[in-house]
Amino acid sequence: MRVIAGTAGGTPLHTPRTDLRPTMDVVKGAIFSSLGDFVTGARVLDLFAGSGGLGLEALSRGAGHVTFVESDRRAVATIEKNLEKTKLAGPCATVVPLDIFRFLDRRDSAGTYEIILADPPYAKAEGERDFAPELLCSSSLQNALAPGGIFILEHLPGAKLKLGTAWACFRQKRYGATGVAFLRAAEPIVPSS
Repeated sequence: MRVIAGTAGGTPLHTPRTDLRPTMDVVKGAIFSSLGDFVTGARVLDLFAGSGGLGLEALSRGAGHVTFVESDRRAVATIEKNLEKTKLAGPCATVVPLDIFRFLDRRDSAGTYEIILADPPYAKAEGERDFAPELLCSSSLQNALAPGGIFILEHLPGAKLKLGTAWACFRQKRYGATGVAFLRAAEPIVPSS
């Protein structure tokens, strides 16, 4: 696992010794290729940050600020090591060691992030917690996304995402064992008179 492009391109990253599953380089490359110049100067939120690979890629490609949110203490230590290793540590990066839903619920400013990245653990068996529907139903997450912003959700391929009326999917791709949905806030339906 490495930073693919930008100022830290080619730098190998540490991965925590946990059951976390980092985003594969091919998936990360496809996500950022799709985002293109939209990353430059953007405020980015990396939820379920793991080793920080997605947020580090954003910083390396010119994001204005990245907030990494991760609850596993070993993963938090790994993000901090990776920020130092890539020389991306500083005022443009904030690491928040907190459950992502607690983080979202505690926020008080709307429209803070142009890009929100989420790579939650997948529910692979009956009864396992499925974070994707929780994220899609989170009004706090919706409130965090800036107007015109993009929410990128990695999920189990083939899983039917319940977007409801809050989200519109404008791109859906599968990369091996990973599905990636590119979402925007849905346009409100204006009743006809």
